[in-house]
Amino acid sequence: MKSGPIVKIDEQIVDAVLSGRRKGQDLMVGQYGQEVFGMVVRLVGDVMDAEELTQDTFLRAFRSIGSYDPRRASLGTWLCRIAYRLTLDFMKRRRPLTISIEDTEVWQTDISDEQLEAELSTGNEERIGRLEELIDELPPDERMLLTLHYFENRPLDECSFIMDATPHALANRLYRIRKKLYNQLQKI
Repeated sequence: MKSGPIVKIDEQIVDAVLSGRRKGQDLMVGQYGQEVFGMVVRLVGDVMDAEELTQDTFLRAFRSIGSYDPRRASLGTWLCRIAYRLTLDFMKRRRPLTISIEDTEVWQTDISDEQLEAELSTGNEERIGRLEELIDELPPDERMLLTLHYFENRPLDECSFIMDATPHALANRLYRIRKKLYNQLQKI
């Protein structure tokens, strides 16, 4: 959990929003709007959809600010949790047919974590392009986990709060996702 100036700013924002002042809403959007929008646009890929989901995130946050608990997460992480749920719902409606990771051939190849990392982190432009395509084809919750952990460099405990799962479960999911991507890359 963050401390210092960020906590003080978060307290001021929450107090202002709770008292119904427009300034609090403006402060919250100003402080966290880009963070929320950045996460959402990476997931949905469309700026207009991302803008709408970001707006919906803040509207929901303003309405439910009374449920925010600074002991559980920073204000930014709490907002990302709201954005995660809204974005996941949006993506499920938009892309209803997804294949579960358990339905793939992931488990046929045994590979170490080091081999997975080496294989997925190196490659030429064609390979990188293919990896990006494969990530775009993942189910929404798997893409969200990759985005939060690898693209936004969030620690697993923050990801676990946002996604409402244990850090251990998310670590296992990350491994399975990387393994699935590795197996798909081997086919090219």
